[in-house]
Amino acid sequence: MSFQDTDTDSSSCPHLATTFAHGEERGSLLSRYKNAVQWNTRRNHCVAHTVKRRKITPPDCGLCGLALSRPYACLHCSVAACWSGGHIKQHLQDMGHDFCADVTTGYVFCIECDDFVQDSTFFRRFKATIIAEEEKDTAFEVSKRLREPFSPWQPNVMERTLLDSVVSLPCQGRRGLLNLGQTCFMNVILQSFVANPLLRNYYLGDKHNSRLCKLKECTSCEMDKLITEVYSENNAPYGPIELLAKTWRSSAELSGYAQQDAHEFFITALNNIHATSKGSTSLQCICIIHSTFAGLLQSDVKCERCGKVAEKTDPMLDISLELKGEAGGEQDLTLASCLRRYTHPEKLGPNDYSCEKCGKAHASKRLSIRKLPPVLSFQFKRFEHKSVDKSAARKIEAPVRFPSSLNMAPYTTLVMHKQELLKESGAASQSLIPDSALGPESLYDYDLFAVVCHEGQIDNGHYTCYARSHDEWYRYDDDKVTHSTLGMCLNSQAYMCFYVKRYLDYKPHVTPSYIVMREQEAVKEREREREKEAARIRELDELLAAAL
Repeated sequence: MSFQDTDTDSSSCPHLATTFAHGEERGSLLSRYKNAVQWNTRRNHCVAHTVKRRKITPPDCGLCGLALSRPYACLHCSVAACWSGGHIKQHLQDMGHDFCADVTTGYVFCIECDDFVQDSTFFRRFKATIIAEEEKDTAFEVSKRLREPFSPWQPNVMERTLLDSVVSLPCQGRRGLLNLGQTCFMNVILQSFVANPLLRNYYLGDKHNSRLCKLKECTSCEMDKLITEVYSENNAPYGPIELLAKTWRSSAELSGYAQQDAHEFFITALNNIHATSKGSTSLQCICIIHSTFAGLLQSDVKCERCGKVAEKTDPMLDISLELKGEAGGEQDLTLASCLRRYTHPEKLGPNDYSCEKCGKAHASKRLSIRKLPPVLSFQFKRFEHKSVDKSAARKIEAPVRFPSSLNMAPYTTLVMHKQELLKESGAASQSLIPDSALGPESLYDYDLFAVVCHEGQIDNGHYTCYARSHDEWYRYDDDKVTHSTLGMCLNSQAYMCFYVKRYLDYKPHVTPSYIVMREQEAVKEREREREKEAARIRELDELLAAAL
């Protein structure tokens, strides 16, 4: 999506539309809006990355003089005031001004409508301003230079011609899935795939075309068909029969009409899509699955005798969390407490480790996330198997509170190592990201987009799914799709949670890997053609020599 202003701006406020009809007033309003958002972004960065521990004074309300933790700025003058005391609304009424903005979220309030209004122009300006400010203050370890400036996509002549010839189809992007015989475990994972913006854009962007694919057992083709069906005009429930059949043929443990585990199907589906997608190279896999879900998990084993640390990294596609808090109980569980327990050092047994330096066996092991994936998948271990006998398994019913937005900075390797250094130097009370080289905290922010829930007991339960679509929440119960709310989603008994990065990061000033791979494949193809031609010439020479 482009952040530039276009002629197709949409607004839910007639007063804003009237103001935008006058070029000078429109420019003045957008300029003040940009300045307010720009000021707040710079201030937040200064607070988080202050070099010296100096006090940064927050802005004051222009009417009552109280410090503002969440300023509202008038878009007609330089006044900032509080919302809770009603002073910003009072200012708009007294001065005859129409609009103010929450500089934290970018939302615009109209005094005539007495409500917050939706407008695509302000939305694009808010996103563009934040990105532009973050580009100035973000450096990466792979380069001493700052981030590359964001440049919106502009269609070329050929792309514009293709776009002009396309017929727009009305679709909701929401469609129920038929239960094909206790296949609710499959339906909820497929709905999470449809709600996943990276997977959705990949298949809608025709990156894998099922009509052109030559593979016989291709799960990626079935995903392409599924996304196509969901985004078609047909709103009737869809039955992914072929996808289920291919899963049965590739994974015997998931075949049949018995109840299956949604997480087990999730991992199987990722492996099957990976195996039938383009992008696998000898150096690394850049297929859609690894580009979306793959991260790196670091294990640090520290000898308590000599202090030697042995580091090891492993790939990960998801994170499985035990339903135990930091104290080891099942009460007052949150996603954050489960993550803190997951990354908390644990003592190793005498037979688990022997230090290479001193030969002692007293050590502790700590996990951290070395590389964050674009999409984070969490599984809560609700099904406990204490023995080989499956009848002895039980379901943990403990509720887990999870947020709609999540900051993963405290659980990353770099931040945890820096916190250790700060703790050793006696300055552990500083920000979670004390080094500006790690970038602003927004690079670690994730937003919730899907939740898989399990209702009932371990032997007769049922899976449902909550997913976000166009900033609205819906509940998917097989073929039934009902409108829901974020509150209902957050109060559900979550089994799996899916978060997507708010801002996708990248290596600056580096040619994208898919372009490098494409060029390498082209070179290999030319070499294969030359080898074929040389073999053909040798064969002709041999036939000619035999004839003579």
